[in-house]
Amino acid sequence: MINHDDALKAVESSLDRPSAARIYDYFIGGNTHYAIDREFAEKVRDRLPLMGDYCLTSRQFLGRAIRACVRAGIRQFVDIGSGLPTAGNVHEVADEESEEPDTRVLYIDNEPIALAHSTLLLADTADPERHHAIAADFLQPEDLWDRVASSDIIDVREPIALVINAVMHFIKDDENPDELLGFYRERLAPGSLLVLSQMTNENPVNEDERQALIDLLEYYETTTNPGFLRPMAEFERFFGGWPMLEPGLVYAPAWHPDERTVFASSPSESRVIGGIARKP
Repeated sequence: MINHDDALKAVESSLDRPSAARIYDYFIGGNTHYAIDREFAEKVRDRLPLMGDYCLTSRQFLGRAIRACVRAGIRQFVDIGSGLPTAGNVHEVADEESEEPDTRVLYIDNEPIALAHSTLLLADTADPERHHAIAADFLQPEDLWDRVASSDIIDVREPIALVINAVMHFIKDDENPDELLGFYRERLAPGSLLVLSQMTNENPVNEDERQALIDLLEYYETTTNPGFLRPMAEFERFFGGWPMLEPGLVYAPAWHPDERTVFASSPSESRVIGGIARKP
C-alpha cells in the first residue's frame, strides 16, 4: 500500500493520457475522472452511443455476482483489475449481503493511478482489517499470487471468489490469457468461484455497430489499456470447463436480472457477457 502523499503524486502524474479505469468510472456515474478522461469518453459515446450502458451493465453484473457468491458461502474475494473504488464496490456489496461483517476483499490493479485512488478512497469506506488494495499485474501471475498468499486478508487454502470483471477485453490473445487463467484456476481451493465478464463483438445489430466496435478498439489504443473483444464461444474457454452456476455463460443482463438491470428485456444488446464457475 502506498502512502497518501505518494498516492496524490501518482494521480497528478497520470494526466497525460486517458485512463481506462477513470473512463469506466465516468461512464458508470462515478466522480474519479478528469477532463482528459471525459473528453475521450464523449468521443467514444459519439461513435457508440450506448457505451455508458455497456459499462453500467458490467458494474451491475458485478454486484449481482458478488451477492450470489456470498449466498453460496464465499467470504473472501480477490478482485483482479479492480480499477477505481466507485459505486457498488465489492466490499460494500459483500458486507450488505452478509449477515455479519465477515467478508474480506483484496483489490488488485497494476495501474499506479488505480492503486493511488484506491489508497485515497478506501480510507473513507473500508475496514482496514478486512479490505486492502495492492499493486500487482494480472500478466505476472506468480508474483500476483505470492502477494495474495502473503496478505493478511486472504487465506488461499480456503474457497475464494476470484473476480476478473470487465478485464479480459483488455487482454489480447498474444498475451496468453489461457495460460494465465489456467494458473489462477489451478491455485484456487476446491469450492472457489471464478467470476468473469467482458465486452463482446458477437452479433452486432447492423454493419454500423460492427464498424463502431472496431473503431472502439482503435480509440482505446491511445489509452492506458488497449482492448480486444471476443465472441461467447471464445470467451467460454476461460472457465476451464468448470461447472457453471445457473444460467451459465450468458449476456450479462440475463444473469439473474433484478429491477435495476439495464437491457433486461434485450440482453444481447448489452455487448457484455459473463458468468460464474465453481471449482470442483
